[in-house]
Amino acid sequence: MSASNILVIAVDGPAGSGKSSVCRGVAAKLGMRYLDTGAMYRAMTVAVLAAGVDVADEAAIEAVAEHTSITCGTDPGAPEVWLDGRDVAESIRGSEVTAAVSAVSAVPGVRRRLVEIQRSQVQAARHADVGIVVEGRDIGTVVVPEADLKIFLVADPAVRAERRALENGAGELPDPASVAVTHEELLKRDAYDAGREISPLAQADDARVVDTTDFTLIEVIEQV
Repeated sequence: MSASNILVIAVDGPAGSGKSSVCRGVAAKLGMRYLDTGAMYRAMTVAVLAAGVDVADEAAIEAVAEHTSITCGTDPGAPEVWLDGRDVAESIRGSEVTAAVSAVSAVPGVRRRLVEIQRSQVQAARHADVGIVVEGRDIGTVVVPEADLKIFLVADPAVRAERRALENGAGELPDPASVAVTHEELLKRDAYDAGREISPLAQADDARVVDTTDFTLIEVIEQV
């Protein structure tokens, strides 16, 4: 099989639209690799916070990024995230990281460093004669604009808030107050991510929009 026949699927969309679950499901179903680029930015945020760096200090953040090693596993069944050789798959989902990740992700030096790693993962999948599903916010527009298929996942903000609140509550039914707070946080992050100067959240011109609001996870995976 030639490299040109190996599919690269780029999936973008805002938080809570279902990217991670959908992408892992699609990759597993098609026997492809899976890359969560958002996890990379969260890992970098862990490094920045651990260094005691102000998230408004771009120069200091870039200095941390320059000396930080981040590795993401590509097994959709057990995605791993390593920061300087340490497993951070759980710690990257903490509330402190969530609050700071947008600011860290907007730093040009961080994006240059991680996009380079992300592109190398895509090339590694092609060279291994397997496809890869890559999720994030700028995959179809910046990381792999030549992707064979581009998907832009969306969902009603209220539904996204419920999903994220449920996820943050470790599967327990969230109370209305938690959902309301999560809803406000998602709207703020949407505005921040879409409005940043470097690699903003945007739908590629040739992306196919999939609205996950009224569908189950299995149904969305089948659509993709």
